[in-house]
Amino acid sequence: MKPADLSEIQTLSLFRDMTQPSYERLTRGVYVQHFPAGLTMIRQGDPADFLHILLEGQVELFAGWGDRETTMAVIKPLGTFILAATIRDAPYLMSARTLERSRIMLLPSEDLRQVFQDDRGFANAIVDELAGCYRAVVRHAKGLKLRTSRERIASYLMRQARLAGDVRSYQLPMEKRLLASYLGMTAENLSRALRGLEQDGLKVDGTRVIITDPVRLMKIARLDPLMDGPDPSPTTEAASLPKASAWSPVAAAAPAVTDAVLRTSGEA
Repeated sequence: MKPADLSEIQTLSLFRDMTQPSYERLTRGVYVQHFPAGLTMIRQGDPADFLHILLEGQVELFAGWGDRETTMAVIKPLGTFILAATIRDAPYLMSARTLERSRIMLLPSEDLRQVFQDDRGFANAIVDELAGCYRAVVRHAKGLKLRTSRERIASYLMRQARLAGDVRSYQLPMEKRLLASYLGMTAENLSRALRGLEQDGLKVDGTRVIITDPVRLMKIARLDPLMDGPDPSPTTEAASLPKASAWSPVAAAAPAVTDAVLRTSGEA
């Protein structure tokens, strides 16, 4: 393991406020492994022996029941998973597989629980991290239960436009099949819904999203801070999907997806 790896993960909010002796004790047994793409490294029901920290690559958290499977989250660096099972010494409720070649640090759960008992700064950070995950899961559950599939897609795409910097065009941060699963629909239903939204201000070209009429699309999305966030303080994104990034600079003549658009659509 490279010394730089330990310095890098110390910048994570989970480890930032703990004392240096506690951090050294916590990381004395860590090691780093490289995983090929498509490898399932965690299976739901397995004991939570490690906290995983993604240094490079991309990991999907998913769950299955019978012959059904659903995407729960997609993790990008630097990200941790699965903290709740590690703290509670309970079986994993989700499985994890690499979406591309990944480099992952494994931190023994027993060491984590011991330091959690002794270091107040670390304990507070864990509580904050788990609270952020919980709130993200509640928001997602509300969207699945209260919104139609058309509204879920529109709200997700409009929220990503904001997270990317109030842009009109951006790159989807994951494959469409993962997005469909996360939003509770099949890939075929997602494709049909995207085509249906073309007349309401949306165009999708491969993984590129183009918002042609943000006012019309916002009337369908109806972003709600109690459902779409964000929280006042930054928390983990491990219970959601990665943020999008802008495809290209926004043309000067194109209005951004801002609060002004919300006011125009009557949803501010």
